[in-house]
Amino acid sequence: MADKKVSALTALTTSASEDLLLIVDDPNGTPASKKITVKNFFGAVSSNTVFSGAKNIIRSANTVFPAGNTTFTKTTSMNVAVFFGLSSQRSAAPTVASATTITPTTQIFFVSGTTAIATITAPSPISIGGGQLTLIPTGVFTTTTAGNIALASTAVVSKALIMTYDATAAKFYPSY
Repeated sequence: MADKKVSALTALTTSASEDLLLIVDDPNGTPASKKITVKNFFGAVSSNTVFSGAKNIIRSANTVFPAGNTTFTKTTSMNVAVFFGLSSQRSAAPTVASATTITPTTQIFFVSGTTAIATITAPSPISIGGGQLTLIPTGVFTTTTAGNIALASTAVVSKALIMTYDATAAKFYPSY
């Protein structure tokens, strides 16, 4: 690779956490070419970093994000990364048993059982500014309005139920 320009390398369309990025360390002092993994690079991004003045950024062949300010949010409380309004969690979705009150630890999770859910404990940062949780039912449970859920609903097995939290109202609004 020492005899190739970076611009002459084959483009990579997807990356994994163990993939390497080329970094120029200390460019204004004693520049040195170094490597860093994708995982360590994004692990070092501080919370609520804003990328501004960017040109159009292509996420995939069919999606272009417009120029302007774009926010990258990193949160460790739910182990979720949010980029361009898209979210991803860094582990498999866990299963939470339905109960009168459930306390999710990730943004996407399975819900088992048939007990009616009245309250969802909104995890940070959703509890502060609002956001969404995705429940994937493996049992037919219901939601009630006795707690912080605005509308009663009945879960459909394997059909994602999106719960949107409004921090001002302190309520979750179900997608169905």
